[in-house]
Amino acid sequence: MNTFYKNLSMWLVIGLTMILLFNLFNKPQTNSTSLTYSEFISSVESKAITRVVLNGDVISGTTQDGKPFQTIYPLSDTELIPMLRQTGVNIAVKEAQKDSWFMTIFVSWFPMLLLIGVWVFFMRQMQGGGKGGALSFGKTRAKLMEQGTNKVTFDDVAGIDEAKEELEEIIDFLKDPQKFTVLGGRIPKGVLLAGTPGTGKTLLAKAIAGEADVPFFTISGSDFVEMFVGVGASRVRDLFTQGKKNAPCIIFIDEIDAVGRHRGAGLGGGHDEREQTLNQLLVEMDGFESNEGVIIVAATNRPDVLDPALLRPGRFDRQVVVPVPDVGGRKKILEIYANKTKMAPGIDLEVLARGTPGFSGADLENLINEAALMAARTGAKEISLELLEKAKDKIMMGAERKSMIITDKEKEVTAYHEAGHALVAWLLPGTDPVHKVTIIPRGRALGLTMQLPVDEKYTHSKTFLENTICILFGGRVAEKIIFNEITTGAGNDLERATGLARKMVCEWGMSDELGPLTYGKKEEQIFLGREIAQHRDFSDDTARLIDKAVKDIINKAVVTVTQLLKDNRDILDKMTELLLEKETIMLSDIEKMIFELRPGQFPEAEAAQAKKTAQVAPEAVADTVVTPDVAADAVAEPESDEEVPEESAPSASPKDPTISQG
Repeated sequence: MNTFYKNLSMWLVIGLTMILLFNLFNKPQTNSTSLTYSEFISSVESKAITRVVLNGDVISGTTQDGKPFQTIYPLSDTELIPMLRQTGVNIAVKEAQKDSWFMTIFVSWFPMLLLIGVWVFFMRQMQGGGKGGALSFGKTRAKLMEQGTNKVTFDDVAGIDEAKEELEEIIDFLKDPQKFTVLGGRIPKGVLLAGTPGTGKTLLAKAIAGEADVPFFTISGSDFVEMFVGVGASRVRDLFTQGKKNAPCIIFIDEIDAVGRHRGAGLGGGHDEREQTLNQLLVEMDGFESNEGVIIVAATNRPDVLDPALLRPGRFDRQVVVPVPDVGGRKKILEIYANKTKMAPGIDLEVLARGTPGFSGADLENLINEAALMAARTGAKEISLELLEKAKDKIMMGAERKSMIITDKEKEVTAYHEAGHALVAWLLPGTDPVHKVTIIPRGRALGLTMQLPVDEKYTHSKTFLENTICILFGGRVAEKIIFNEITTGAGNDLERATGLARKMVCEWGMSDELGPLTYGKKEEQIFLGREIAQHRDFSDDTARLIDKAVKDIINKAVVTVTQLLKDNRDILDKMTELLLEKETIMLSDIEKMIFELRPGQFPEAEAAQAKKTAQVAPEAVADTVVTPDVAADAVAEPESDEEVPEESAPSASPKDPTISQG
C-alpha cells in the first residue's frame, strides 16, 4: 500500500505541474498589429481608431476596420487623454497587474527545481528507496508474519509427535529462557526439519509462527541467489540484520538445499556465487559475531546434499526427522481434516488409516478433499465411507477408464492374468491377504490385484521377498498355462520382479552363492540429487555370477508359480469366470468360491474367514495396490508407483518400498 500511495502522489504532482505550465505558457495569441507611438497619434488624429484600452503603459484597441493593434506610450505624456477625448475615442482603463516576488522566483526556478526533484526521486528508487527498486536486490526478501495473521497452531499438526516435542521446546525457551539457562545450557541456534515431501515440514513452521509470541521471518532458499554477483551474501547479511533488530525472533528458511548444497561438487563449476552465499550463511549462524536470540528453522527433503559445515553443532544443533505417519498418526491426521468437512456419522477412520500405508499428511488431506469433491459432484449432503474408498482408489490407481473399449479376448486374458496374481497371493503363506481383484481399467493398468497389509512392516524377510516375486509372476504364468502365449501386459511385473531379485543379490546379500556381500557402489552427483551411475567394484566373473543368481531366483519363482497354478487349475478357471461376470471381486467372494470347490481342504483359512466375518464385514476393509498390469501401449514406460505388496519404512521412497531400515 505504501508503494501504491507513493506512485499515486508522484503522478499527481506530475499532472498538476503539467497543468500549471500549460496555463503559464499557453497564453492566447492575438494577431494584433504593433504600432509606434507616432503612428498611433496619427491614427487617432485621423479618427481611424474608435476604442482603446489603457493597461499601465500599454495601449491596445481596434481600428475602424476591426483590426487590433498595440503600442507603448510614455506615462509622462499628459496630452494623450485630452486628445483621445476630443477625437471621440472610447477609453477603457485596466489596473496593471504586478507579479509578486514569489511568483517571479517560482516561474523562474520551477523548471529547474522540478528536474532536480525528479532526478532525486528516481535515484532513490534505483538505490532501494522503494520496495523492488532497481538496486534493492541486495535487500532480504524475507516476510515478517504479523501476530494474529496465522491461524495454524500445534493442534493442527498430528502424526509427528516427536517433531512437535522438539519444536515446542524451542517455543518454551523463547518464552522462558531462564528455565533452560539456569544450569548453563544454551538455546539451539538452528533446527533442521528433514523428511519426505508432504510430511508436514512447512506446516510445522506455520505452527511455530502461530504459537510463538516473537517475530517470525519466512523466506525460501531460492530467494537468496539471483543473476547478480554478491546478491545472495548481501541478502543473508540483511536478513540477519533484520533478525538482530527484532531479537528474539525465528527465521524460517524453506527448501534450504537450494542454497546450502555441498561446496565444491558441481557439474562444470560456476558455483562461486552460491558458495559465497553459503559461506555468508555459515558466518552469520556461527561466526565471530554472535546472534543471540535469532533461531534458524530450516526445512528440506534432501538433507544428504547439505554441506557438512552447515549441519555441525553450533549451527543446526538439531536435525528433526519428520517421518511418514504410522497407522495411529494417519488416523489422527484424518480426524483433523474430517472435522473440517461434513462426514457421515459412524465412519471408522481407523479402517481408512489401515488402508493407506505410506500416505503422507498431504496425501491424506488430498484424499479427504477428493471425497468432498466427489460428494459435491454427486449432490450428496455428506461424505460417506464409500466415497472415501473411491477417492482412495482414484489417488492410488487413477480414475476408472469407463470409455475404454476392450475386446472379449483381451478381457479374458486380463481376467486370467489377475486371477493368477490373486490365486498365488492367496495360496502362498506369509503374504499380505488379497482384498480386491478387478479387471476394470484404471490409469494405465488394464486390471489390478490388491492386498491389504495386516500390520506395518519395516523389514522384510527373504521368504517374503521370494513370495512377492512369485505373486508378480502369477499373471504371466497363468497366461502361458491357459493360452500357451504371453502378452505385453506383464511388462511391468517383469521389470519389478527383476529389480527386486537384483537388490536381493547385490544390496541385501540374500544369495547363497555370492554370500553376505554388497556389489556395486552408488555414485550420486550432488547437484542432480539422484543416482546417475553405479561404480562397479567387482570382476567380470563376479558379474556373471550375479546375473546367474538373479536368474536363478526368477526361474525358481516361475517353477513354483507354474506348479501352484497347474495344481489349482479349477480354482483359476472359476475365479476367472467370476471376474468376467462381476468385473470386481472381493476377498469374501474368492474364499467362498474356493471353499465350495475344495471343501475341507483349507480348514485354517475357513476358520479365520468365519472369525473375521463375525467381527467385521469384508466390504468395510480398505485396500492397497499390489500388482497393476500395464496395458500393451504403456510397456515402453511402465508405471512403478504401485510397487511390492508390503508397507514401506517411513523413510523409504513410495516407488521403492522394498527398501528396509533396521
